[in-house]
Amino acid sequence: MNYRKLFAEHKIIRDLSLVQFIAYFGAWFSNVAIYTMLVNFGSSEMAISIVTAMHFLPAILIAPFSGAIIDRVKIKPLMTLLILIELIMTILFLTIDDKSEIWLLMILIFIRMSAASMFFSTEMSLLSKLLKGKPLQMANEIHSIIWSFTYAAGMGISGFIVNWYGVKTAFMIDAIIFTIALIVFIRIDFVVKASTATDNFMKLIKDGFIYIKNNKIMLHLIFLHSCVGLTSFDALITILAKNEYKYIISVPLAIGLSNAVRAVALMFGPVFLSKYVTKENLHYLLIFQGLSIILWGFMQSNFYISLIALFIVGLSTTTLWSFTYALLQDNCDERYIGRVISYNDMFFMLSCVVTTLFIGLMASLTSVDIITILLGLGFLAFAFYYTRILKWI
Repeated sequence: MNYRKLFAEHKIIRDLSLVQFIAYFGAWFSNVAIYTMLVNFGSSEMAISIVTAMHFLPAILIAPFSGAIIDRVKIKPLMTLLILIELIMTILFLTIDDKSEIWLLMILIFIRMSAASMFFSTEMSLLSKLLKGKPLQMANEIHSIIWSFTYAAGMGISGFIVNWYGVKTAFMIDAIIFTIALIVFIRIDFVVKASTATDNFMKLIKDGFIYIKNNKIMLHLIFLHSCVGLTSFDALITILAKNEYKYIISVPLAIGLSNAVRAVALMFGPVFLSKYVTKENLHYLLIFQGLSIILWGFMQSNFYISLIALFIVGLSTTTLWSFTYALLQDNCDERYIGRVISYNDMFFMLSCVVTTLFIGLMASLTSVDIITILLGLGFLAFAFYYTRILKWI
């Protein structure tokens, strides 16, 4: 099995990948505009971190409900509605004009990311119903590669657009991108096995938690997957651009280029690493991720050298994400897959929020290089943890 064969045998994977490509490009395209707007407003490091956390918080709060909805309703109408909500919220970003409206920006981000989070969980549930084993892992990797490429292209191109034409133009282009994603998705024709769940939503939520509680391996795999949340560097990169790199290059270009370089590595990493990673040696990849982040911490004082280190950081992240996600999908009963994936995303996003707030808090107490090194040490701790749970996987 290879990527070409997977696409050839599963047309729906091709179609969903196209929607992913367009929608994810739109999601990342507006991020540079949002962070640049915050810098232009003169926002503090903590304000930047809180707005960044709003990108992750929805998945934590809505996960129990979204999981029950995914396991109960028809998939295509749900996914169509979610893309439409993302489009509307993106258009409303155009109404933000000054620092006093940051509260409104947070609300709009929260609603858009709630829709995006549920769309993602729905899609991952759909993949696990269509594929198993190696094909499922490869579908996850394709998803991650698309995410990484659009992250790179979206952040990089948006950095130039925002620098040349401004924040509002970037938001208008983003709205057009989501409109295209909506049109493409509506045209996709797919049928999956109808849900057999008939219980009310509260019982579905309760049963999901009971299933995880009674299957300890689910708890271990959810916690393991959350380690990737330690790579939530958006606030860190924005703070570096605001305080350090603005003397070398403009803030939007510093944010865009930093994220683009990292995302290129996220895209190419699985091509080289995926074939070598197994359950038995995954801890070595965790160690590599931790050491590369520590290296980046030592290189941050020089913008251009830090880009090289940031590229190295990104090489292992996508494979970690896709492999740990596939472990969870393969070990989960299909009846509970929507809820388990939603709870997993909830815990993952909690990790992202804690990491982001940790960066914002520590930025007022110590230097960013120390913060970065501490995040790297976190991966070394997860590597040790994985060696302890491997016998149960």
